[in-house]
Parts: sequence; structure tokens; C-alpha cells
Amino acid sequence: MTFKRIAAPLSDEDIMELKAGDTVLISGVIYTGRDAAHAKLAELVKAGEPLPVDFKGQMIYYVGPSPAKPGKVIGSAGPTTSGRMDAYTPMMLEQGLKACIGKGNRKQSVKDALVKHKGVYMAATGGAAALLAKTIKKAEVVAYPELGAESIYKLEVEDFPATVINDAYGNDIYEEGRKQYAIND
Repeated sequence: MTFKRIAAPLSDEDIMELKAGDTVLISGVIYTGRDAAHAKLAELVKAGEPLPVDFKGQMIYYVGPSPAKPGKVIGSAGPTTSGRMDAYTPMMLEQGLKACIGKGNRKQSVKDALVKHKGVYMAATGGAAALLAKTIKKAEVVAYPELGAESIYKLEVEDFPATVINDAYGNDIYEEGRKQYAIND
């Protein structure tokens, strides 16, 4: 298996080099955000207010990490279901976000927004939260500390593994897999 190495900020050119099915190793900064944080971000965008983080060229990981044990940077940090952020993802892409990471399928509106704004959706392996946490070298809350685990964190990661599910060309590796399965069935 060949991995592509990526780091934010990502440019349109970086995104256009990623294809559905590519496996990537991410190093550098990834921000976190789940339902509650996205709702707060949406309120700010709607009001024309600045966001607490400049998401231009950045990646957001749909995770609510568990508390760190003594001597650890973070607790388990597995992906949450991405579909819960579908209502917010097009807006986040409009703000300059280039990649989102989670698990599960995305709605067509998200896939269309990824094409329009040159972004990608990647999946992290569900059930591997403790292993994924080992790639996180630093974690700090940068917005909405009152949300606890759903605060926005700035994570510094090294070789965080993910797979491109939806690319900026409209491809969907899950759909391709279902079609292939149907052909071989």
C-alpha cells in the first residue's frame, strides 16, 4: 500500500491530486469539531461574524476525544459519524475548509460542495480510537471550552492515517465498492 503524505494548509492543487481510494498520512495541524461546535460556527457565519479559527486550507476531524490519562496528550480519539455534520459542511467549505475526516457516508449536497469548493472527505478507521490517539502529539482547546469534548481542538498529528472517500472530482469510493460488489455477486 502506498501512502500520500499531506499537511495543511492544503491548496486547490493539493486537493486535486487526491483521488477517492487514496490512503494518506497526515502530519501537522488538524482541527476538531462536532455537532455543537458546528452549530456555533453556523451562527457566526449567519451573523457575519468572524470564526474563532481561520479554516482556510485546513482540515477538520469529527471527533470528541476522551480525557487524557496521566502522561498522555489525549484520550481515545476515534471518528464520529460524519452525516451529523452534513447540514454544516457546505458552509464550512465556503469558509475555505479543504478536508473533513470522519466515518460513514455523506449526502449528495456535501459531495456537490466538495466538487464546487475543491475539497475532500476522508475516513478514519472507526474502532481504532486508541491507535489514532497515538498519532496525536499535542492537543489544545482553541474555541468553545464550555463544550467539553466537543470543543474545537487544535491537534498536532504525525502520520495520522485516513482514506479519501469523496474527492473533488465527484468520486465516491463507497459507491464504487458497492458497484464492484454487485458486479462480482
